[in-house]
Amino acid sequence: MHLFSDTVNALSFDVEEWFQAEAFAGLFPPARWERLESRCETQVGRILDILAARGVRATFFVLGWVAQRHGRLVKRIAAAGHEIACHGFGHAMITRQTREEFARDVRRARELLEDAAGTRVAGYRAPTFSVTERTRWALEVLLDQGFGYDASIYPIRHDRYGIPGSPRFPYVVLEGGGRRLWEYPGFTRRIAGMTLPAAGGGYLRLLPYAWTRGAIRAAHREGRPAAVFAHPWEFDARLPVAPLPRLARLRHYGGISRNAAKLERLLEEFRFAPVGELLASLDASRGGGPRNAGAETGDAAVSRGGLN
Repeated sequence: MHLFSDTVNALSFDVEEWFQAEAFAGLFPPARWERLESRCETQVGRILDILAARGVRATFFVLGWVAQRHGRLVKRIAAAGHEIACHGFGHAMITRQTREEFARDVRRARELLEDAAGTRVAGYRAPTFSVTERTRWALEVLLDQGFGYDASIYPIRHDRYGIPGSPRFPYVVLEGGGRRLWEYPGFTRRIAGMTLPAAGGGYLRLLPYAWTRGAIRAAHREGRPAAVFAHPWEFDARLPVAPLPRLARLRHYGGISRNAAKLERLLEEFRFAPVGELLASLDASRGGGPRNAGAETGDAAVSRGGLN
């Protein structure tokens, strides 16, 4: 029995190695990756055990680089009934790629994932949520390549990502050629006219559990599902310590020792499912609801005409 609500929320994990986090971009360039200790299999295995103990399925946005080296891990995730989705190949932010480079990166990663999992990959999340005002063209690439949804837009102001004022809940972001692309945005909470981040990554680790729980309950009062995401390295109590500036060190390492307990508590109190499953349900009964998400929440909707 779930304590607070029967509303089903999205749960996802961005599967990458600890050294591929954006905080380490200047310390561990791709040329060094092969020589660094791999830790993702152990942490993903821990997450899979936690989910299995509670009968919960989730979406795993996996890097193509990881799939190329740990194909059995991708098979294990898929065999456990979880959704396999794409996180790009080499964790390059879209803001550092051309349209052609991005298209190749996504295509390469998707092929590796589909080969390893034996299933179709319909979802994508950009490294570091890097679909921004400058990179909206990436959505057109995803639509052209046949993806069904994106989960890369965070409707907040941030030093690395975000499109402030964009819709806060799932909506159709782009249509064309008889296809449509859904957006499942980063999860936020509205307080005093401000849109604040909630329930994912560092926000889950660093902020009190009460903040996450309150944000999820607030979304349910709006009649909307919430979304929780994390990275496997965020559960690694023995995560290698790298030299970072003080603030960056706090942002990256803070709260890791408490994160597994937070996840387990969330799974006890709320219901979760894979992102693609929730969007398939919305797509089947959309009737204009998710399409008008921006107007319903008071946020400015994303204009289809502004995507080119």
